[in-house]
Amino acid sequence: MEKNETKNKIKEETECSDPNCPIHGQISVRGKSFTGKIIKIFPKRAVIEFQRIVKYPKYERFAKATTKIHAHLSDCIKHQINIGDLVKATETRRISKIKHAVIIGKIR
Repeated sequence: MEKNETKNKIKEETECSDPNCPIHGQISVRGKSFTGKIIKIFPKRAVIEFQRIVKYPKYERFAKATTKIHAHLSDCIKHQINIGDLVKATETRRISKIKHAVIIGKIR
């Protein structure tokens, strides 16, 4: 499914008045995309955890590192997402002190 088809599908299902919603609001998404698992949910944000590979040049080895990011959770996506779901998030402008990403949608 293409990006525009996904946006249109979500727009048809629900409407929200959140200005920081990537689908209905005025915020633009840019930068890196993250795919990770939700470990905590708060009223307007979720904590996403994902693994990445880090190189240690001194030892010429690679290691797995876990990263947590706080992402904005829009009203229209909030009811579809639960703890343990795999979601896609994208960077955006800074929304608050710890939020600099928005959840685009649920993968599974």
